[in-house]
Amino acid sequence: MNTETLTLNDIISESLKNSMTYAEYRALVTTLVEEQSATGNDKSEAMVAYTQLNDRRMRRWDKTAKVADATKSTIENFDKKVTWLVISESWCGDAAHVMPILNKVAELNDAIDYKIVLRDDNEALMDQFLTNGGKSIPKLIMLDSETNTVLNTYGPRPTVATNMVQAYKAEHGMLTPEFKEDLQRWYNKDKGQSTIEDLVNLLK
Repeated sequence: MNTETLTLNDIISESLKNSMTYAEYRALVTTLVEEQSATGNDKSEAMVAYTQLNDRRMRRWDKTAKVADATKSTIENFDKKVTWLVISESWCGDAAHVMPILNKVAELNDAIDYKIVLRDDNEALMDQFLTNGGKSIPKLIMLDSETNTVLNTYGPRPTVATNMVQAYKAEHGMLTPEFKEDLQRWYNKDKGQSTIEDLVNLLK
């Protein structure tokens, strides 16, 4: 198909056909770890190592992430059928912290259909949802499940983390390895709560 003539709705429909469930995504990442590989076009040693690290991170969040009871009721009362179409890759550090939390929230309400596509396999979709001109992931596209109309987007990071990144870049011009370690520590301390708060606001 010639992507230049496709409408956004065409691109979204095509991407949904290529999508997988969270369980399928987790199984894929686990298989890639066993095969010492990674998703995406870059299968370098670094990407393989990040994939292995992210598999451990996701396994931990799958087991330990909790949604507070008060928040649960807000999520459970959401009654519009939506699809959360998320663009990701196995090597993405932010995705490893965010995607299990998306799953925890989506599991609480059958009206939320959580689907995942890989960035490098869905370039036309990614190009429609850039962040400041960049192909940042994970990127959540919230769709009306009946019409595939885009209702909202979210990502690549929780609001608090985005603000931390922007402030650091403004002061230092780029993200250093030290900052990236600090960001990982923030994710571990936050335990997904900032992401949950953002998602509840997305559903309002």
